Amino acid sequence: MTVGALSEFLSAETCPLLVVKVGSALLVDEQGAVRADWLTSLVDEIAAARAAGQRIIVVSSGAIALGAARLGLPKRGRANLADAQAAASVGQVALAQLWAGMLGAHDLTAAQMLVTLDDLEDRRRYLNAAATLERLLDAGAVPVVNENDSVATEEIRFGDNDRLAARVAQAASASAVLLLSDVDGLYSAAPDSEGAELIPRVEGVTPEVIAMAGSESSSGIGSGGMKAKLQAARIAERAGIALGIINGTQPAPLTRLRETGTGTIFLPQRHDNARKAWLGGRMAPEGVLTVDAGCVAALNDGASLLAAGLIEIEGEFQRGALVSLHGPKGERLGQGLVEYSSEECRAILGLREGDQEAKLGYAPRAAVVHRDHMVSS
Repeated sequence: MTVGALSEFLSAETCPLLVVKVGSALLVDEQGAVRADWLTSLVDEIAAARAAGQRIIVVSSGAIALGAARLGLPKRGRANLADAQAAASVGQVALAQLWAGMLGAHDLTAAQMLVTLDDLEDRRRYLNAAATLERLLDAGAVPVVNENDSVATEEIRFGDNDRLAARVAQAASASAVLLLSDVDGLYSAAPDSEGAELIPRVEGVTPEVIAMAGSESSSGIGSGGMKAKLQAARIAERAGIALGIINGTQPAPLTRLRETGTGTIFLPQRHDNARKAWLGGRMAPEGVLTVDAGCVAALNDGASLLAAGLIEIEGEFQRGALVSLHGPKGERLGQGLVEYSSEECRAILGLREGDQEAKLGYAPRAAVVHRDHMVSS
């Protein structure tokens, strides 16, 4: 089914499975206390949606904020990595108890699922996560997902739950993602600037759209910002998933959405097959392959990337690694799984097929990045 308007996010018929992302600033106040009345109103709405036949996955921030308050850590637990991990360790217990208790009051079972970036970057682990989500939903549970900040480091973390929500929606084959934020949606400029206008509908996250976003979380409590939300929209749109941003600061935010329709919806732009959608949503390339103008034209026509078109290699990687593909002016073309190590790529850079064997010591492979293992931006 295709979700074409924000109001349709709330219908089991048009949106059988909805992922709802709750940010730290909505769940926890500046003193680290739970906004209990607000959360009660949201859980009431989730229970009503479940009773109407809609499946819900919650992606919930808040563990670091909750844990920092309990441990008395400075800067809300974000002074350094060690503090964040310690706060998350305490806060994850509190967060799980909070959701379990709130949902349990409606006879709903909460299921905690903690993931790191690697869990969704690795294909096998991604499929395992997808299978777990499917089984939990089939069993009637409400999965509550969060990044496992107690073990995640800068190199292996999402860094915000907006992109995590989009990846979870992709893994679960959800119809839509709803990001509850502290702003009404995407504005043409900073929301508090003169002439800024709310943009209700976006068809494709272009560089012009990205330029409208600031880079920081306005609350100072969470780690996301509008740019992270646009990156999440990009992940969702290529998987055929609609994504919405609404203001969730007031009680009963889903009811407010139903009554006002205020927010921004990002419409799906393509529907890649499951593997290519996963590949396009991966976030941690290990290197960059820069190609010449002729190769750019060939890639745009659906060709594989051949060594003859390579002009520069960045990074150190092994065969099978995820790499970004760039044009001669630095423009990002897409990403894919490379068939050679970085050392081998440098050895055959710019060479035609007939000249590659002498450099490699074996017959060359069909491509440096095969079109079946490549996605465009």
